[in-house]
Amino acid sequence: MKNLSQKFLSDDERTRVTAAVKEAEKKTAGEIVVMIISASYHYPMANVIGAVVFALPLALIFTTLTGEWLWIGGQNMWLFLGFLTVFFILFHEIIKRCPWLKRCFISEREFKEEVEEAAITHFFNQGLYRTRDETGVLVLISVFEHKVWVLADKGINAKVHEGQWDDIVKIIIDGIKQKRQTEAICKAVEKLGDILKEHFPIKPEDTNELENLIIER
Repeated sequence: MKNLSQKFLSDDERTRVTAAVKEAEKKTAGEIVVMIISASYHYPMANVIGAVVFALPLALIFTTLTGEWLWIGGQNMWLFLGFLTVFFILFHEIIKRCPWLKRCFISEREFKEEVEEAAITHFFNQGLYRTRDETGVLVLISVFEHKVWVLADKGINAKVHEGQWDDIVKIIIDGIKQKRQTEAICKAVEKLGDILKEHFPIKPEDTNELENLIIER
C-alpha cells in the first residue's frame, strides 16, 4: 500500500492540482492544502481475519482428502494444523499485498474512524494550525480507504458550517470512482475557494503560508 499515493496522480496532474490551489487562494485568505496519503492505517487485523477465512476451510478440505487417501486416521489433527499453518501464512501475505482484497475484511466504520484520526494527525503535523488568521484547510485523500476528509482550523469553523464540506468530499469521491480524480480535485478546490472567500476574502498583504499539495512518500 505504500506506493498508492505516488501512483494516484501523474506529474502533470500534480501540477494541475497545485495550480488549482494557487488560483483558489487568489480570492481568499484561506490556506488550502491538498494531501494525498496511501492509507490512514495498516489494518493488521484485516490480514489475520482474511487469512483465517481462507485458511480454515482449505485446511479442512485438504485434511479430509489427504486423510482418506493415505488412511492417516488419528494423525489427521496434526495434518490439519500443518495445512492450517501453511495456508494461514500464505494468505496472510497475499492479503497484506493486495489492497482490494484486504478492503473486504475492514468495516466502513473502521475506515471512517482511521481516516478522521489521520486527518487530525496530519493537520497538526503539517502545521495547518499555525496560519496567521487560523484559516488553514486540509483536504485529505486517503487512497486505500477511498475516503476524503476536510478539516479546517478554528478560525474557519467559527464561520463556516461543517456540513458545507460534504459537497467537497462528494465531488472528489465521485471523481475517484469515475477515474477522473484530477478534474474532481481541481473542481473541489475551486468550490472550496468560493466558500472561503465569502468569509475570508483575500488581503493585500496575503502570502502563501503552506504547501499547496503534499504527496506522502
